[in-house]
Amino acid sequence: MTSRRAVAPDFGPLAETYNHLRPADANWEEVADVLVREGDLATRRVLDIGCGTGRFASRLAERHRARVWGVDASPEMLQVARRDGSRSVGFKFGRAEALPFKDGWFERATMWLVLHLVDRPRALAEARRVLSPGGRLAIATFDPSYFDAFWLNELFPSLEAIDRARFPDRTQLAGELEHAGFGDIRLTMLHQRGRLDRDQALQKVRGRFISTLRLLDDGEFGAGLERAESELPEVIDYAVEWIIAAASPPPPS
Repeated sequence: MTSRRAVAPDFGPLAETYNHLRPADANWEEVADVLVREGDLATRRVLDIGCGTGRFASRLAERHRARVWGVDASPEMLQVARRDGSRSVGFKFGRAEALPFKDGWFERATMWLVLHLVDRPRALAEARRVLSPGGRLAIATFDPSYFDAFWLNELFPSLEAIDRARFPDRTQLAGELEHAGFGDIRLTMLHQRGRLDRDQALQKVRGRFISTLRLLDDGEFGAGLERAESELPEVIDYAVEWIIAAASPPPPS
């Protein structure tokens, strides 16, 4: 269990289907809007850390006139981003723990569903390094309460424990930001509702649409998929609990 919690999955096999399995629906748009507001991202020079297929980076450039770079550790995800994303965004290969940019190069940095995939102390320290004085880091991550009644829990017995070990709660996140040298930490809670029909849910499960499913061994995943195919209801109503964090490096002394 420890190794599965510590190692990020390979997103390569998911790259071509990621945007289909996890569409930019109304909930996605709401998170994007809150990040833009809390991070003061419009018209800024922004680094999107863990940009994946480049959807948010492209939105920032096209809708909010930001000057954006996206960085990701998956060559396959970057290939999709360069093919389908905004031509005004620069996409670069790199890890959150060793960003390939100079000190103080960006006014803003973002991390949307990235914290659970990285070495957080190193990644947060790197985000601080590349931010200019007066900069700001904006984060979107799941609050662990999201996993209390996650609709996949009963199908995959290991899922909840893995996710709870990967995602920080509010107190932990604030402490980690402070330890990385950030101040003016502001945490905003966002509650959302969602609905899936059975076919949508099965398509997501079969595609291992979340990273946690890719950390399960084949035996557990196969057994859970069989249960999903026989037990999922026609309609699944669910809740999503987010932490939206904004924090800034201290001003120069």
